[in-house]
Formats: sequence, C-alpha cells, structure tokens
Amino acid sequence: MAVTAHCGADCRIVDFYLRQDKMFASLLEAARKSPFHGPLTPALCDTNEPAPALTESNVQPLQTIAASSEPEQTYSCEFGSAKYFALCGVGGLLSCGLTHTAVVPLDLVKCRLQVDPEKYKNVMNGFRLSVREEGVRSLAKGWTPTLIGYSLQGLFKFGLYEVFKVGYSDMLDAETAYVYRTFVYLAASASAEVFADIALSPFEAVKVRIQTMPGFANTMREAWPKMVQNEGYGTFYKGLVPLWGRQIPYTMIKFACFERTLEMFYKDKSATVGSIVSKLGWAGVWKGLGTRIVMIGTLTALQWFIFDGVKVCIM
Repeated sequence: MAVTAHCGADCRIVDFYLRQDKMFASLLEAARKSPFHGPLTPALCDTNEPAPALTESNVQPLQTIAASSEPEQTYSCEFGSAKYFALCGVGGLLSCGLTHTAVVPLDLVKCRLQVDPEKYKNVMNGFRLSVREEGVRSLAKGWTPTLIGYSLQGLFKFGLYEVFKVGYSDMLDAETAYVYRTFVYLAASASAEVFADIALSPFEAVKVRIQTMPGFANTMREAWPKMVQNEGYGTFYKGLVPLWGRQIPYTMIKFACFERTLEMFYKDKSATVGSIVSKLGWAGVWKGLGTRIVMIGTLTALQWFIFDGVKVCIM
C-alpha cells in the first residue's frame, strides 16, 4: 500500500521527513561520502552504494519500521573496536615513520644550524659544508633512529588519539560531545602526545647525537651503547620535558585543525584552493616561512594524506 494512502499521524510523519530531506540534502550527501565525519560515527567500510533519498515511495510509516525484515548495515571494522584502533595506529606508524625519514637531510642541516650557527650560516651553506666534509652519504646520518623513533611516535600519537577521542566522547552525552568536539580533539591529542613523546625520546636523543657530534658515531648501533656506557639510560630522557613543551601544543593544534578542516571539505563540495586562500588571505598563507615551517608543513601534509588514506582503504 502506498504511503499516500495512510492518513493522520503517518502522513504527517512522511511530510515531516520530506521537508527535512530538502533542508539537509547537502549535509546528508557530504556525510554519506565521508567515512569519518564525526567523533562518534562508525566508518562505512564495505559499501559504495549511494544512500537513497527520502521520497513518498520509500518512506515507511513509523509503526512498520521496527517490523522491517531488511538486514542491518554491517561494517568490516566497527568504530571504536580494537581492530579500528590498531589500524589507526598502523596508519600513524606509516605516516610519521616514512615522512620523517624522507626529510632526514633537511633535519640534519636544521640541527647543525641550531647547534653551531657560527659554522653553518644558512640552509644552503649547511648542505654544502656537510657534503664537502663528509660526503653526500652523510646527509642520511640518523635515518635509523629517525625511522624507528618516529614510527613509534606515530603509532602512539595517532592510535591513542583515536582511543582518547572515543573515551572522552563517551564521558559526555552525544549532544555535548558534538557541540564541544573541538575540545575533545584538543584533549585527546594532548593525551596521546604525552605517550608518543615517551616512545620517541630515546631515539631522538640518539639521532641528534649522531647528527651534531662528528666522530661520536655514524650509526645507531654505535651510538646507543656509547651513550648508555658514558651517561646511563637516563640520558635518553633528558630532553623529554622540552619535547613535551614543543610537541604537545603543536599536536593539539594540528589535530584540531585537521578534524575541523576535514569537516569543511566533506560538507563543502565547492572547496578549492582559491576559496581557502580567500578565507585565509595571502598574508595568512605565507606567514611564518622558514626551514622549520617548510619541513613541518611537508611532514604534516604527507602524514595526514597517508593516515587518512590508510583509514579509508584498509579498514
């Protein structure tokens, strides 16, 4: 029997849903295409079929919905499950480990500029001196502790971020969690970074020692036992507090901005480079150029590309 044949409450329900369908059509379409459009929403991993629009021919009366025999939507990875968190951790491991290793030469020169500014005047001068004194291969110094350390950092940073995000959201009711989701992102990312830096700190200490102390060691296998023998295991965590001071605020802004930017892209089909520039202005786009910003900008873009790609593709 067609929906239009019903009267009274059923017809009013159909009319209500049709009006809501027109009002929220664009938002529903964006939400349908986004596998991760909210802090409490599961990923639609296995289906590529478009969601049907609400029409008079497919809206059921309220009393018949519960009795419907159609099977419920199933997911290959349940949001908030152990598998979901594990895969997010894998995405973070790949995104941080690979990207930081890719920019080791730039990181080496940056560290040398900071340690010995009298010798290394600028970036280009730093590259020339490093190659002249130690050869081209020297630009790869520290790649092993970088790969291991930042892979572990990414595993904890991205994996625990999802754990804390779900955990903090569950402490609130659904409406509060959504309205104040930016604060959830900030708290979750700060909490995750604490553990991520604990995992990173020993390898960061080894990397810096290799890159900034010529003659001390050329590999992690040489540097690690020397540092333990000369200074004890505590030397690996001497820089932990400054690392927290640098990384926690950066990670909070990074994650919160990513989440809100992702929402904007999924909701606004017309988002382009031009529209972003018009919102930020040219001064905002180019503000703060420098060696550190170039490196971090490259890393961050690649990390989010890899991490979000992993979440969409392998789950």
